[in-house]
Amino acid sequence: MRATRREFCTSLGVGIAAAALAGEKQEGFQLRTILASSLYGRLKLEEILPEVRKAGAEHIDIWPERHANQREQMEAMGHEKFAALLEQHGVKLGILTRYDLGPFGLKPEMAVAKKLGASMLISGSGGPKGLQGDELKAAAAKFIEQMKPHVAAAEEAGLVLGIENHGNSLLDSPEAVRRFAEAAPSRHIGVALAPYHLPQDAALLAKLIGDLGDRLVHFYAWQHGKGCMTKLPKEEELLQMPGRGPLDFAPLLAALRKTGYKGWTEVFMHPTPRGIPILPTAAEVTAEVIKAQRYLEGCLK
Repeated sequence: MRATRREFCTSLGVGIAAAALAGEKQEGFQLRTILASSLYGRLKLEEILPEVRKAGAEHIDIWPERHANQREQMEAMGHEKFAALLEQHGVKLGILTRYDLGPFGLKPEMAVAKKLGASMLISGSGGPKGLQGDELKAAAAKFIEQMKPHVAAAEEAGLVLGIENHGNSLLDSPEAVRRFAEAAPSRHIGVALAPYHLPQDAALLAKLIGDLGDRLVHFYAWQHGKGCMTKLPKEEELLQMPGRGPLDFAPLLAALRKTGYKGWTEVFMHPTPRGIPILPTAAEVTAEVIKAQRYLEGCLK
């Protein structure tokens, strides 16, 4: 199954991408990768940070409980020791993911992000959910209005706020993602796009990426596969990873190239239960991330 997917992307997928670009190809486009600490569960930062460069990344995205606990580890060891660990391993802090704080609770974290050199905070949008049409448009406008003081604080700190689309939230559909992007004029807030939470239709997702343009500030290379809410055999759980499950990422990457996307791409999945590594050891997690990244690079070539 996996070999077939990779062969597809390195052959037919190339033609699909080239046709989609139709002469608008951005020469020299490359994915900027960032490594999610949550893929390693609650392993220690001392064990995870040496893996960042091995995984082909320079930056790390630090996650808190319940998905991981590296954010809590940062506080326990102190920011100075954490900064020294980053320097020791040639790694930079890129993102602080704080779904636990919610979009209206991010201000205190901005000082930490600025102090340690991060450039992005990511959270969800919260409700209401399941809206359409004028009701959705009004709710998106209201959310952006409520976020204005937080966006202003982010701008002052030199940060971008990424709002992830998620089920059971305001950003629970392609239409909702578009409405949010239309209402968010500031470059300091945008969409952290998670294909997992949207219809698994490559053409639809590619169009959405094109519609978002520079309102797309972060891209999770993450598909639904067989989901992440119930315990599954490991081979089925890993279907969330690019190149493992059925979603063809070639059109999505072609759309990223066409829009000149400059943000990070984060290979991603959730294990069940949360808080455990996606595979037993740090080395195995890193090897799986590398496989996924090679698949994505094959889709681009």
